Amino acid sequence: MKIYPAIDVLGGKAVRLLQGDYDKATVLNDNPAAATEEWVRCNAEDIHIVDLDGARYGKSYVTDIIRDIKSEFNIRIQTGGGVRSLSDIDERIEAGADRVIIGTAAVKNPGLVREAVIKYGERIAVGIDAKNGYAAVSGWREVSGVRAAELALNMKELGIKTVIYTDISKDGMMTGPNIEATREMIEKTGLDIIASGGVSSLKDIENVYKIGAYGVIIGKALYNGSVDLKEVLIN
Repeated sequence: MKIYPAIDVLGGKAVRLLQGDYDKATVLNDNPAAATEEWVRCNAEDIHIVDLDGARYGKSYVTDIIRDIKSEFNIRIQTGGGVRSLSDIDERIEAGADRVIIGTAAVKNPGLVREAVIKYGERIAVGIDAKNGYAAVSGWREVSGVRAAELALNMKELGIKTVIYTDISKDGMMTGPNIEATREMIEKTGLDIIASGGVSSLKDIENVYKIGAYGVIIGKALYNGSVDLKEVLIN
């Protein structure tokens, strides 16, 4: 199972939000590249970068950060937030991103997903953020009328193989991921599901592993010391 340390970027800084609330942002590092260096020292092979400005305002500001990280470190980057057009995807991949995640646009413009998959294949993933079982969009401020599992299956028909699944109610709460909902996504879709939201301990990571998740994203627990990345990668 792949392990993805998370770096959420807001105003050029690495932050963490509580349940996606922009008014509850905690600055973790003024320099996202410095945060990456810490995970590289732990032998991380992948990182997960979210452009929170992009997710909220529909405009990406992370290409320079991606470029800086790639120039300094040998690490794979998957990134999302604010991906609204093929040019947004082009810019991130040209900057060095290994995988680009389409979120809101997957609900509002599935044609973009089809176009992106044709051009970039498995380098395109879809992020599904769920609230009470329904996909949330626009930086989690709106809840669509589309059920998360239904959206995942629609994306599968368009050629998507990887989904980043986040339960908003768990994000940043340190209460453990929504195992049952994540298991349902895995079993109903047959896709590679990367679990996100709520990971607070090594036990949580083991639970995600047991249900057959492709990967897990770890954020707040790494920054507050609840999870030791070296220990996770060893295990």
